[in-house]
Amino acid sequence: MDKKNFLRIATLCLTVLLVLTRCARHAENSGAPEAGSPADASGFVSLAETVPDVILEIRYYSTYNFVGDRIDGYEEPCALMTREAAEALKGAAADAAEQGYRLKVYDAYRPQMAVDNFVEWAEDVDDTRMKAYFYPELDKSVLFDQGYIDAKSGHSRGSTLDLTLFDMDTGKELDMGGTFDYFGELSHPDYVGDLTEEQIENRNILRDIMVDNGFRPLDTEWWHFTLENEPYPDTYFTFPVTSESVASK
Repeated sequence: MDKKNFLRIATLCLTVLLVLTRCARHAENSGAPEAGSPADASGFVSLAETVPDVILEIRYYSTYNFVGDRIDGYEEPCALMTREAAEALKGAAADAAEQGYRLKVYDAYRPQMAVDNFVEWAEDVDDTRMKAYFYPELDKSVLFDQGYIDAKSGHSRGSTLDLTLFDMDTGKELDMGGTFDYFGELSHPDYVGDLTEEQIENRNILRDIMVDNGFRPLDTEWWHFTLENEPYPDTYFTFPVTSESVASK
């Protein structure tokens, strides 16, 4: 074989090798979501691992919620949050513990598919199974107009959670004068109405703990808080609520 043919064959072999290498890398990465995409959970952690003393009662994994069914996307009764929000929650948990309480979390990261499930439910005005528990004062048809249901949720950005305080002395939740996910004025943090002084004070204790640790409250839900300077303010994530989503991240 002359030198010219040898170089031609060697060049061809090298080209084939490079193509095969690129194909292998593509195959290896094709199952992984693109970094920064709504399907990418690499910036999220499990609250049970990062803040191990929180109590979890993930309502949307159960049927005890305003829909009455397990919600789409909640594949395990776990709570996921962005690393930044989970780290801030460590401080809130420590402050609560100093006062004799533990944080009890009802919901944290909420995938977009769950929000879509809420929208679909709200459009079915005939399904009022849970009305007596969660919206007795309202007709279901007004839930969109009054902002209780929306096509997007801050929870899907990963730095919002719903929670209350659990009293370690009594072994019960603090009496907040209203239940989680109740649709109505009673749920507003500044509502006074017929609340007792103790109930008002309990709401303030929760609010102070969360605000002192970098979370901002919502003016319509005493249980709802979002991390200030949340890391993904414009991304609504889609991966499911399951420990596998954040495994080895």
